[in-house]
Amino acid sequence: MGAQLRVYKRRIKSVTATKKITKAMEMIAASRIVKAQRKVAASTPYASELTRAVTAVATGSNTKHPLTTEAERATRAAVLLVTSDRGLAGGYSSNAIKAADRLTERLTAEGKEVVTYVVGRKGVSYYGFRDRKVEESWTGFTDNPSYADAKKVAAPLIEAVTQETAEGGVDELHIVFTEFVSMMTQTPVDGRLLPLSLSADEQQVEKKGEILPLFEFEPSAEDVLDALLPRYVESRIYNALLQSAASEHAARRRAMKSATDNAEELIKSLTRLANAARQADITQEISEIVGGASALADATAGSD
Repeated sequence: MGAQLRVYKRRIKSVTATKKITKAMEMIAASRIVKAQRKVAASTPYASELTRAVTAVATGSNTKHPLTTEAERATRAAVLLVTSDRGLAGGYSSNAIKAADRLTERLTAEGKEVVTYVVGRKGVSYYGFRDRKVEESWTGFTDNPSYADAKKVAAPLIEAVTQETAEGGVDELHIVFTEFVSMMTQTPVDGRLLPLSLSADEQQVEKKGEILPLFEFEPSAEDVLDALLPRYVESRIYNALLQSAASEHAARRRAMKSATDNAEELIKSLTRLANAARQADITQEISEIVGGASALADATAGSD
């Protein structure tokens, strides 16, 4: 039984060391969530207002721009998937990948060829392991993205949208990321960035047959769109990266808290087993001492 007690003590020591690591990772993730939330809160108003401005220019003029005009028959669509560089975040990356797979199936069913772009090592590994083509990928900044990272990601996507499909371009641009709802809820979402779609109010106006107001632009509506649309795509991607970063930290904090709680339960269970083994050793030693003393007493009485 002494050997069994040593095994329990060794396992308790190992689990205790693991618990210290998971607890430290939980605290680090919790501290980073606050910073990520502040960045999300700071970037969301700019992205929303820029979207409204671009939509106003697109709907308030008769200019046909490649980034705002629907293709008569869309044949190719780009999908940008945002995952994490590191693991230990529960189902964060796998849920985003599943959402991207569902979007890909839907677009394929519509007769569109899907071109995939991936942010994060987890997504790159997933597609690489399954020999699925990735047009371009980016890694190394998912937990703390900057606007420069968003510009780097947006550049080839904007180029693909502005090119003709025969030359390798795409008709649509979609994005899949994880929306940060709260500390306990993070939801994978997908949305179309380009071409711009009318808002609900504008769609109601069109249904009623009303004429949308026209504006005058200097130097021209096309030049305004040329200047605004790249910033629109960059800001939307930047906001998506920040939302995903906050979601990643929240998912990692929750996963590490669960791991810490499980470690504590395992330590309690092993401690009870170790105590039982120690008590069994003590009981056996007492029995041996009593038995030896009784045998000695019997032997002494027999000799007399």
